[in-house]
Amino acid sequence: MIVITGATGQLGRLVIASLLKRVPASRIVAAVRNPEKAKDLASLGVQVRQADYNAPGTWGTALAGAEKVLLISSSEVGQRINQHRTVIDAAKKAGVKLLAYTSLLRADTTPLGLGAEHTATETLIRESGVPFVILRNGWYTENYAASIPPAVEHGSFYGCAGEGRIASAARVDYAEAAAAVLTTAGQGGRTYELAGDTSYTLTEFAAEVTRQYGKPVNYVNLPELEFKKLFVSVGLPEPLAALLADSDSGAAQGGLFDDGHQLSSLIGRPTTSFEAVIAQGKQGT
Repeated sequence: MIVITGATGQLGRLVIASLLKRVPASRIVAAVRNPEKAKDLASLGVQVRQADYNAPGTWGTALAGAEKVLLISSSEVGQRINQHRTVIDAAKKAGVKLLAYTSLLRADTTPLGLGAEHTATETLIRESGVPFVILRNGWYTENYAASIPPAVEHGSFYGCAGEGRIASAARVDYAEAAAAVLTTAGQGGRTYELAGDTSYTLTEFAAEVTRQYGKPVNYVNLPELEFKKLFVSVGLPEPLAALLADSDSGAAQGGLFDDGHQLSSLIGRPTTSFEAVIAQGKQGT
């Protein structure tokens, strides 16, 4: 039995889709806060169990009979450590044989502020005594692709990453890697640094958007504080705006670059290029 937490999230759904190609649906459990949102998964034969990161009492039932668990990091930055601790404690009680966790690329040395909660969670996992595997995910190319429509409309793609190189990959690549780890023996104790095979600067990213959309889009590099203010001006909460700006600043310091090719090795194919992600987004517009 393989339990996927946060299973109705973007990554969770992709992990389950990949697992369904490898194991019977009856062996997959989708642990979700709101089962109503997982009716489509249930229709595929996946077991759906209610579980909430903020409700420790829900996890005993959610992890009953679990052999392996994928703890997908919570999206609630600032609350992650306690939320993750809840799942880790439950996994220990349930006698889980492998706990996989989606961390951040080089979490222990990253210049990104996001690394702190991931590092703390990794420590909790190691101290729990539960056999584990750490999936240190790099950036999802979709994080930047989401800004393409307004960039095309206004002719400017904003950031504060300077000329930092970004070795991102598509979300589906990371999902396939998680599924591969969960269905392959001998993973206990491993830490994977996962990133795309190729890298780009945001200047190059904007140039590719220009090429594919046929409209000029220039990369505009801002100071970190100005970039944060831009996010706030379009309605983002200040903590999220600060986090996004900090991440771009971290990219300028090499925090989103890696050339170890561990991701493509896990999934058995080259990672999805940023050009392909841009093209996929264009097809959906």
